Amino acid sequence: MNTLTPLRDLMTKDLTVIQLDTPFYKIKSIFDTNSFHHLPVVDKMAMAKGIISKNDFTNLAYQLSNETAGKTYSNKTYNNIFAKDIMTKNPVFLNPEDSIGLAADLFLENIYHALPIMEDGVLVGIITTHDLLAHAFYKSPVGD
Repeated sequence: MNTLTPLRDLMTKDLTVIQLDTPFYKIKSIFDTNSFHHLPVVDKMAMAKGIISKNDFTNLAYQLSNETAGKTYSNKTYNNIFAKDIMTKNPVFLNPEDSIGLAADLFLENIYHALPIMEDGVLVGIITTHDLLAHAFYKSPVGD
């Protein structure tokens, strides 16, 4: 694997994103109907403001289910939680021309599993640990 390969060649570009005011139940629906594990949160100008991992979301849902009693009360609680309340704020982001080696270093040195890719202040993609593994083991030419 060539660690100098730019992220542009590997990043997921067809993103599902949510707004800061996306409600909890909508986030749940998105995670329930898609196989991805990270959901970028953007403002109206498509600037990444945060990221929600499926694991973080599931942990919060479990915690809320233990703290609330009854379906009606739980639904009221869920209707008052928005993306801005549960996202990791100000995520580390990379540029499309940054290398996959840099992304790998950030993944190894931190607890990140996904990094938004920004260009000129706009979210243009996301790179995950799964993307790097797939590239390393399934998409690299022999001898690379």
